[in-house]
Amino acid sequence: MSPMTRAPRNPDATPGPTRATYQDVLDAPAHRVAEIVEGVLHTHPRPAMPHALASSVLGRRIGTPYHDKIGGPGGWWIIDGPEFHSGEDILVPDLAGWRRERMPDYPETAYVALAPDWVCEVLSASTRRLDLHGKRPIYAREGVAHLWLVDPADRALEAFELRDGQWALIASARDDDPICIRPFDAVTFSLGDLWT
Repeated sequence: MSPMTRAPRNPDATPGPTRATYQDVLDAPAHRVAEIVEGVLHTHPRPAMPHALASSVLGRRIGTPYHDKIGGPGGWWIIDGPEFHSGEDILVPDLAGWRRERMPDYPETAYVALAPDWVCEVLSASTRRLDLHGKRPIYAREGVAHLWLVDPADRALEAFELRDGQWALIASARDDDPICIRPFDAVTFSLGDLWT
């Protein structure tokens, strides 16, 4: 067969699955959060109010001392819902943090390709499975050092640290327990702040 001749198409062949691309994320409806995990596009509605409250308050409790350097050591970028690109995977954690020593300049792009040092996912019915079984392994693969999972329905927090490529539970809290957990253990706040 010459280079200009195409092989005949097999009409019985089943086409392989099409992998989602960044264009699919850009084309997603504006009222939905779009992520790509292992080539599959996932869209879900914006967070419900308990989810949004927990994420917002946690962002303030950590962001004020670590991002703003008010009552704490500073040294971090603490960001709500950033878009993190890792190869074909595009993740949007509820909160993420980068040590400024690793990311001295804040990016002006629509997304960041440098893995965060800390990620927090706020679990909800629509995202729980993806957060736990789709995104968590990618965070480990990319070397995210700390992962917090907040569950507003159970009023609980679990904190994990990456050790030898595996997540190790380092702390858990419920209701209004005091929170003083790595990597943000220079400050203490009540977990109950996230529910009220």
